[in-house]
Amino acid sequence: MTNLIEIKGVTHAYPTADGPLPVLDDLNISIPEGSFCAVVGPSGCGKSTLTRLIAGLMFPDKGEVWLHGERVRSPRSTVGMAFQNPVLLEWRTILQNVMLPLEIVAPRMPRAQKEDRARSLLALVGLEGFADKRPSELSGGMRQRASLCRAIVHKPEILIMDEPFGALDAFTREDLWQLMHKLRAEEPFTALLITHDLRESVYLADQVIVLSGRPARTQYRLDIPLPGPRPLSMIYTPQAVEWLAILRDQIEIAQGRAPVRSGAVQSQEAAQ
Repeated sequence: MTNLIEIKGVTHAYPTADGPLPVLDDLNISIPEGSFCAVVGPSGCGKSTLTRLIAGLMFPDKGEVWLHGERVRSPRSTVGMAFQNPVLLEWRTILQNVMLPLEIVAPRMPRAQKEDRARSLLALVGLEGFADKRPSELSGGMRQRASLCRAIVHKPEILIMDEPFGALDAFTREDLWQLMHKLRAEEPFTALLITHDLRESVYLADQVIVLSGRPARTQYRLDIPLPGPRPLSMIYTPQAVEWLAILRDQIEIAQGRAPVRSGAVQSQEAAQ
């Protein structure tokens, strides 16, 4: 399987009054085309920095980011992004919010075609009757559904999600997890999910990357060989419980709260 995303030896630090703050250190990650990759790790280890590097919104101090065999040197229109805060514009209707990326990346597309595309996505996520509403008229879960539509309306190759479900209640969150499997089946894309929810990572991802404490390296990779949409009940199977235990153990190691046991942590090379 061809790797769509390649993170090669990426090192990055932020300037501060006390000197550079190292965030990423010789980070290496490969994400196959069409796969769903979740990234977990201690708070502040550089997960959000990684998303900005892939999107071309910033550039590493050392190393390279490659998409489809092309080095990232500028923002990419083939990337869609969804965040914890949906950031919908209140002065636009939900339909107009969803259409916004098409106005930017496909300005010559006829308006009727843009509307048809946006309405089809809203129908897909259960918002067919809310196209003319304002964001404040929708619940948090509904706004996040609209945000996901906006992120994929221009049919991006890559969907980057930075904790998009973190602020939602448990039932709404699980509902949107199931929606993600539906979207992936109907609107194929390669996904990178940043999350602190280990259950979310196991339910949604084909592979889970655990980053070490700052400055982050690839500490561990867990492959989840389950094809197609998954029933929510899979989270409670013995295999899923075992995967969650492995990830919890790795997080505690990354946080420095558990000893590194022999064989518990893959080397950076083995994690690729």
